[in-house]
Amino acid sequence: MATNIFVNLPVRDLAASVKFFTHLGYSFNQQYTDDGATCMIVAENIFVMLLVEERFKSFTPKPICDARTSTEVLVCLQVESREQVTSMVNQAIEAGGSAYKEPQDHGFMYGHGYQDLDGHLWEIIYMDTAPPQS
Repeated sequence: MATNIFVNLPVRDLAASVKFFTHLGYSFNQQYTDDGATCMIVAENIFVMLLVEERFKSFTPKPICDARTSTEVLVCLQVESREQVTSMVNQAIEAGGSAYKEPQDHGFMYGHGYQDLDGHLWEIIYMDTAPPQS
């Protein structure tokens, strides 16, 4: 059984990506950081490896997708409140990212998302997990 998840994403400018995600409140594990990669800590068992494109290419025989024109992955993170969804998307926009769609309200689930500097899509959702009241 897996104990951690490491999402690997290619980036064009590692320093700019670190600055962007630092603005969103993420921290980085310096043990796994050098001039070609960094390990962003999302949660206790969730990590995102931001790899410069040349480093990323060493892990795959396939060409790298340009996330600004194609979607290779949609990273979805659940947060604790609707307000946190809005706050995180607003912070991403302030840091140079952009919203890629309007917020979605499905009653039990509220979500919105942003594109990071490299065009990767990040969906932020809040789900009401309380049992329905009768």
